[in-house]
This record gives sequence, structure tokens and C-alpha cells, in this order.
Amino acid sequence: MDQRLLLMHQTMLADRPRLAAYDRALERAVGAGDVVADVGAGLLVLSMLALRHGAGHVYAIEADPETAALAAEIAQANDLKGRLTIVQGDARTVRLPEKADVVVSEMMGNLGPEEQMMEVLGAFTETNLAPGGRVVPHRLATRLAAIEFDGEGWGLWGEDFLGHRLDAVQDRVAPAAQLHFFQRPPTLLSRPVTIADHRSGDGRRPHARESRTLTVTRPGRLQAIVGYFSATLAKGVTLSNLPSYPGCNWAVWVWPLRHTPVSAGDLLRVGLRPPEDVRNVLDYRLSCGLRQRR
Repeated sequence: MDQRLLLMHQTMLADRPRLAAYDRALERAVGAGDVVADVGAGLLVLSMLALRHGAGHVYAIEADPETAALAAEIAQANDLKGRLTIVQGDARTVRLPEKADVVVSEMMGNLGPEEQMMEVLGAFTETNLAPGGRVVPHRLATRLAAIEFDGEGWGLWGEDFLGHRLDAVQDRVAPAAQLHFFQRPPTLLSRPVTIADHRSGDGRRPHARESRTLTVTRPGRLQAIVGYFSATLAKGVTLSNLPSYPGCNWAVWVWPLRHTPVSAGDLLRVGLRPPEDVRNVLDYRLSCGLRQRR
């Protein structure tokens, strides 16, 4: 089995806020005896949470054959026969023998849409969700915000580092996306704007607006535009990768900008353009124009 895949699962299992959020959401969504479908089931963590909250049966759908085989071993080792069924295949074409009362998935990328979770869930629920069924998460949004770093990441290459100038480094960095795990919360120089949004059951694919305007709300040194996701798992239960939290397995998408002083009221026109292969998060491109208040 690809060891990088195992490492990915190791990192996700260590993300306690992620698991806690899904635990709370499934506690609210799953009723006693419900049929649950876990889409992109991996190593069955969400399936196990669903069973713990009273699911009568869980169908664990996993596209990767090796991961599905490992999941079957885990199910057997935990004596889940009769309570859990492994379904190996593409969830978009899977047809379950019965309708699911709850569909759960965790296929969010660093920006949100890279793993095409909402499109996959849309196709799956069209034929497999019972009337009145619940989907977790039921909303996934991608947001952009203007930031100033707190002495880390792209923010290090400024004019004053221990009394010295490092800003020459800015001339060597290509205009391209980076991924960053924040050690300290950045300063938000603007309110976030939603650049793409999708809700389960609305019958539409997630869309990315061509451009949006970020209004600077406080003075500072503009150093980057960040992109991140916000997922609504259930009423009152959300999960996001900004601000970063200890153990977060998702990095924040960062588009570095030449450090520029900005004032409240300045306007940034930003647009996010996905690549042909939306799975390649570092190939997303940002356009950005600044109009400063006179």
C-alpha cells in the first residue's frame, strides 16, 4: 500500500478537532436504526462514529481498492459483520440495496473543492438518499481574505528582521500558491469573502465567482491573500482550516504578495481560477488588483 496514503490517514486521525466536529454532527444527524452511507470511507472512522450514535447499518463506500481491502480487514477485526458493509467503487455510480437516512463524507481539500466532495455527494444522494435524509456536511464554502503574517511564513521577508532587511527575497519568489500551517493567527486586514459555495441538495455544482472585492478594514502591511474552507456539518457545527489549530491536517492556501502598506477603505479585486485538474491545489491561480483610497 502507498505509504504516503497511510501517512495521510495517520495525520487525519491525529486531528482531534476534526473528529470532534464530526462526532457532534453525527450525534445530531443519526437516529436509532438509521441507514448511513459513509462516502470516501477510508479507514472507517466516520463509519464507527455513526455506529456509536445508533446507526442500524453503515455502507462504507471507498473508491481505492487497497484502502477498501484494508477497511475490510479493520471491519473484520472489530467484528462489524452484519452492521457494516464495504462497497468498493466510485460513489457517483454506486447503487445501494436500500436508501440511506444519513450520508456523511469528509473529502475537503485545503481550499475545499479539490476532492470534488460536493459533486460526488450530489451524484450519490440523487439515487441513494431517502426522502428527508440528512447530508453531513450540508454546506462547503471557499473563502478569501487579505492578511498580514505574525512574523512567520511569507511575512518574514520584510524590511525589518532583527534590525536587518530581508525584502530582497521577495524578488526571487514566483507568483504562485503556497501551503502554510500557521503557528500564530495572522492579522486579518479584510473581512473574508466567499468565492465558491455549495449546499447539498441544491442541484448545482460548486461555482467560483470570477472576482470579488475585499475591503481593507484596518491599516497594516498587506502580505498575502489566503484561501480556506468552511464546512457546515450540522446546525451549530462547523469546521474550518482558518485559523489553524493544533493538529490541523489541512494547510491554508496562501498567495504571496509584495508587502504593501494599506489603509482602511482600500479595495482589493481578487479572482480565483481553478486549474483543469482541480485536485492540484497549488495550480489554482489568483488575480489581485489594489485600489488605494486617496
